Amino acid sequence: MTADLKPRTRAIHSGTRRSQYGEVSEAIFLTQGFVYETAEAAEARFIEAGPDEFIYARYGNPTVAMFEERIAALEGAEDAFATASGMAAVSGALMSMLKAGDHVVSARALFGSCLYVLEEVLTRFGVEVTFVDGTDLDAWAAAIRDDTTAVFFESLSNPTLQVVDIAGVAALAHAKGAKVLVDNVFATPVWSKALAQGADVVIYSATKHIDGQGRALGGVILGTQAFIRKTVEPYMKHTGGSMSPFTAWVMLKGLETLDLRVRAQTGNATAIAAALHQHEKLSRVIYPGHETHPQHGLVQRQMGQGGTVLSIDLAGGKEAAFRFLNAIEVGVISNNLGDAKTIMTHPATTTHQRLPQDQKDALGITDGLVRISAGIEDEDDLINDILKALAVA
Repeated sequence: MTADLKPRTRAIHSGTRRSQYGEVSEAIFLTQGFVYETAEAAEARFIEAGPDEFIYARYGNPTVAMFEERIAALEGAEDAFATASGMAAVSGALMSMLKAGDHVVSARALFGSCLYVLEEVLTRFGVEVTFVDGTDLDAWAAAIRDDTTAVFFESLSNPTLQVVDIAGVAALAHAKGAKVLVDNVFATPVWSKALAQGADVVIYSATKHIDGQGRALGGVILGTQAFIRKTVEPYMKHTGGSMSPFTAWVMLKGLETLDLRVRAQTGNATAIAAALHQHEKLSRVIYPGHETHPQHGLVQRQMGQGGTVLSIDLAGGKEAAFRFLNAIEVGVISNNLGDAKTIMTHPATTTHQRLPQDQKDALGITDGLVRISAGIEDEDDLINDILKALAVA
């Protein structure tokens, strides 16, 4: 497959392996092991497997390899390792490269499980973690030291949609020899080119936009071939966080329509944000693609579009937020995002429930905050449904 193909084409064709039957849809190799012609062949493969040779499903599988090669081609990465979930990707990327005594600088505004890995797991094993305001380059510069091993952040934070300057943070980190790890799930491979902007490692929860239809858990770590195969793969294959072949097939199908879905979702999110701007029931509307977002200029430079998610803050707090959610008819109440269906989430009582109140306050996660992951339904139906629910709230 030639390198000059556009992303939408690469998302459909890259990495394809066809069996002797010449199937159109990728084959699912539902096997945990592989047969060798001779004992000598088995020995040789365990010494060094060839580029299209496999040993065990934890180590690799033809269907999983197709997904890894396709997402790497789409992202512009040298290589990728597919994982069992998005959090397996986050924890695997960090744990595989860190050891006791290392120093990590992270943005404070993170998904609750990411905070748990950084605050509880890494520190338990002797890694020092410093948290900063991810939007403040001066704070990054003050926190990154000569002995800092890595920096970590969500390019768009969950759920308050703060935007981190990837190029700016990467320049500061690289000047000190630190690697830059970016959780890029809200930005999606469609709108963000984090590797080109300075990231060393990009992480996705494939559960979100890549699947996009609420079917399976999955994740992926992308980076250089040396990092993926020499650092990530040994850790992941021995700790068991690999993606299953069936899940990889689901994700391959998701990649085929990723670009179309994300563009439609972004269009809906943009329209909803515009319709809700200055609504009397809302104390704020947070959408990176709207001109009122404090980092709108950075968003335009870094992504070009605002993405598929917005958050609204109901002035009446939790009671009003619950009345609003219970009145929604087109969207659904759930804690996922990036789905073809519009999904509403109340972070303070679900995804970020376990955060201490002072951390919620610092991150802007109020009792009235509702996260809206725009789906691909009709724009007018979504807006009318939200406006009717706000009238009840």
